[in-house]
Amino acid sequence: MLGILTKIMEAFGPSVVVPFVLFFIALALKVPVKKAFNSALSAGIGLAGFNMIITAFTPIVTPVVTRMVEDTGINLRVLDVGWQAASVVAYSTEVGMLFLIIGLLIQTVLFLTKFTNIFMPSDLWNNWQFMLWGSMVYLTTGNLWLAMGLMILQNLYVLVFCESIAKRWSKFYGYPRTVIVAPLMACTVPYAIVMDKVLNLFKLDKVKLNPEYLESKLGFLGEPASLGFILGVILGFFGNLTRLGELNAWGEMLILGISMAAVMSIFPKIAGIFAGAFSAITDASRKATKSGSKERVWYLGVNDAVGYGEPSTLLTGMLLIPIMLVIAIFLPGNQVLPMVDLIAIPYVIQMIMSVSKGNIAKGLISGALYFSIGLLTITAVAPTFTEVAIQTGVSIPAGAMLICSFANMSNPIFALLFFAFNSQSPLLIGLSVVVYLVLLFVTKTRKSQLENYLEQNNVEVEADTAA
Repeated sequence: MLGILTKIMEAFGPSVVVPFVLFFIALALKVPVKKAFNSALSAGIGLAGFNMIITAFTPIVTPVVTRMVEDTGINLRVLDVGWQAASVVAYSTEVGMLFLIIGLLIQTVLFLTKFTNIFMPSDLWNNWQFMLWGSMVYLTTGNLWLAMGLMILQNLYVLVFCESIAKRWSKFYGYPRTVIVAPLMACTVPYAIVMDKVLNLFKLDKVKLNPEYLESKLGFLGEPASLGFILGVILGFFGNLTRLGELNAWGEMLILGISMAAVMSIFPKIAGIFAGAFSAITDASRKATKSGSKERVWYLGVNDAVGYGEPSTLLTGMLLIPIMLVIAIFLPGNQVLPMVDLIAIPYVIQMIMSVSKGNIAKGLISGALYFSIGLLTITAVAPTFTEVAIQTGVSIPAGAMLICSFANMSNPIFALLFFAFNSQSPLLIGLSVVVYLVLLFVTKTRKSQLENYLEQNNVEVEADTAA
């Protein structure tokens, strides 16, 4: 059965699963079949478009980033080999595959019983991020129940975080009644909110550094396409410092510039198609409210690719690539060489950017500090992950002592939960459950206040930008 499930996961991706779920939800809300089908098809087209853009962009920027890393001459013992190696570990254990079934059931039941307003099963693929940590516990302790308990508790944490941020994320990225539920993004929520508040104390909310402001001040040079081109050329320059005398180097710079400009230009158009897919559900909910039945405000979990190319997110993420390389060199205690997953930074910072409404200054500071904490987190986790990866057949690159996935393992909340369960200490495990219950209580009793704070904070930012 687990083998069949693995084949299903390999055969179908988000661009199939989300439209499938959306179609049947629309029918349940009494949306006409034709309209429901068109909505589902638009969602599939949008997700396929997002993935095509990112898939085409990745091989263009990866050689530049790789060369940038190699030119630094950094000699650190933990090599970032990317999320692919981490997903292999997740899908290579029976306990990991077992969670696909149990996790799907739990997520569905919690939604149907209205324990949560997040419909998470629609992003089934990203459950592998729970499976990674659970597999590590299982292969180091041999305890199935501990591994399953960890994955379930991590899932509950993610649902709490998504509940608190869903309205803000949905509004900022322009996708009605949707939210990304991938754990590596969701777990940045408490940090994003606290850090945004701290930065406001230093008046960073008054620094109007976002795409709209840049466009108003710089004219055509501040337009998203122009900004993408300029940043792409700059990144290409730093990735070719040792071969500036070669024609190919200058060609690579300009190609990267054009490619980033293309992402900045095309992504919003596909985002419009994807956002339109949810209008039928929104209209059906409004009609239900007018007819007297109480509307339930819920959010559909969507793949994390949907926010990657938003202008402020992509610009901030690309700027963080050289910043994190410099920090990795000089950060005391760090043993991690970020490499393959550097281009995944725009995925991870989506919650941070939505909380600050695209404030690039805030995003750079928050992102740099978060990933710095992440480097130290990975340094602590890498020995265990490397041992487990070898057991599951992952090959270690020549010259690397330890390996990691920079994007997925720079998650301090999941790392702390992992260490608690891996210790097999009832006290630490109990403490992690208590912390969850406190977060759940705060979310259930203070959710409207938190949403109002985030919205009011961003209303003020919008007013300042307009002025």
